[in-house]
Amino acid sequence: MREGRLIRAHISYFTVMSYMRAMLCLLALVTVVLLPRRGAAAPVAVRFFEGVSHGFLVLHTVNGDLIASGDLLQVRRGGEVESRMVFRFKDGSVFDETVVFTQQRVFTVQSYRLLRRGPAFTEDTEISLERTSGKYHVKTKARKDGREEQLDGTLELPPDVYNGMVVTVAKNLSNGASERVHIVAFTPTPRLIQLELAPAGKHKVMIGEFAKTATHYVFKPLLGSLLKLFATLLGRVPPDYHVWILTEEVPAFVRFEGPLYMTGPIWRIDMTSPRWLD
Repeated sequence: MREGRLIRAHISYFTVMSYMRAMLCLLALVTVVLLPRRGAAAPVAVRFFEGVSHGFLVLHTVNGDLIASGDLLQVRRGGEVESRMVFRFKDGSVFDETVVFTQQRVFTVQSYRLLRRGPAFTEDTEISLERTSGKYHVKTKARKDGREEQLDGTLELPPDVYNGMVVTVAKNLSNGASERVHIVAFTPTPRLIQLELAPAGKHKVMIGEFAKTATHYVFKPLLGSLLKLFATLLGRVPPDYHVWILTEEVPAFVRFEGPLYMTGPIWRIDMTSPRWLD
């Protein structure tokens, strides 16, 4: 009798252990499936070279209220291009984003700078990122209580990180083509996020008295199921971005709609022209 109990206990022990190992394997498998998968980090090929330009921009809310005017300034220095987008808000706030990149067969970001300051934002922010060293610097100051936070560190950047120039990348996609690239989202902790750029249809726009066709692109952050679940619980799921680009012969930016930063409101960027003052 005692020997029978020992045998049953022995069998029960190994049954439980086998079950636990099976559950651990299943948990590991589920975790691998749910975690965001990093796609092939291939930089985007250059089809149209960037050069010297000066564009004029306006920033509206989704309701059409004008909140800021801005400039898109681009110059070439040696083998690099510096592209800077600046918005000056009616309330005195400033949004100043600069990216330096090369365009030798493929686009490659070399450095990135961002300054957000003023009551239009929940906190003042300074961000810098360098490709060569992988170093980043983030400094924030909350407007509500003045609390300051500073982060410094290094990141391993894939070759297809395109902070500050995703629209430029979209302008270089072949007609009807999609692409997946990466951006570094500063929340303020830097997180590498995959971004899908995909055409979503055609729209007619008027240029003076002439109708043109713009391609509508959707930029969708790909978080993966598990990360998206946590972001949903925290109320921090980034929305899709929308961009319209004229693709006839030479591509041209028409409109952007989305947040200018990860937790920001939906704003709209349009091109504008100088007006004569009589």
